[in-house]
Amino acid sequence: MIQLKRNLTEHAYLLVRDRILRGELPFGAGLSRRVLAGEMGISIVPVGDALQRLESEGLVESRPRVGTRVRIPTAQAIRGHYVVREALESQAARMFAATAAPEQRAEILGLAAQLDALFADLPEAEAERRERAFEVHRTHMRFHMRVAECTGCDELCRAVERNQVLVFNWLYDAALGGPPPTGWHTTLARVLEQRDPEAADAATRRHTRYRMDEVLARMEPYCRLNEERSAAFPKSQRRRGSVARGRRQPVGPA
Repeated sequence: MIQLKRNLTEHAYLLVRDRILRGELPFGAGLSRRVLAGEMGISIVPVGDALQRLESEGLVESRPRVGTRVRIPTAQAIRGHYVVREALESQAARMFAATAAPEQRAEILGLAAQLDALFADLPEAEAERRERAFEVHRTHMRFHMRVAECTGCDELCRAVERNQVLVFNWLYDAALGGPPPTGWHTTLARVLEQRDPEAADAATRRHTRYRMDEVLARMEPYCRLNEERSAAFPKSQRRRGSVARGRRQPVGPA
């Protein structure tokens, strides 16, 4: 029974997260446990557990008498995600350049070429583009995660996963809506291949900082709306909401 509950929670978690990453649940979208459970054909308990996990990862947020919604990141949070991603991935790049085996370097070059081809082939039609972009961003995550995995440092890989830096990068890329420059990932992979940790570090820092200012500008209306909502919501109620969630009160409107 416990294993079944865990499986259902994981199923609900992945479905909701994928809908957020596809853009089907945009920033600020409300999330109802009952509605989601009905759509998935499961009880509200694993859905509630899934939403709590998503909240702990920073993808959704809950407030008393307001409910649960897809989190609208602040400008400070966006900058923070870029800072953490740069720190983790630049270290991964240094270690990869210094220690990766020849077959791993060839693998990263192949993944980079595949990824650049997918970005270049995104269709113009909105519906088709959104579906294809989801698969492109999955490949994008795999490319960057694979660089970390090839370092052989499990702690570094866990830090990348725990901080959700690639998931947030996916969200911000999707908010911009446009592909990176031609050959963007192949250029990075060729530097990683050269066994020069300093060059790999510098190239990765340029790569991870790319378009941060554009993301902040595009997200500014969302951030402003979030600040207005926060100002209208008393701090005492926000604190009580945190305590209530700590006691595992129901997440979001039933």
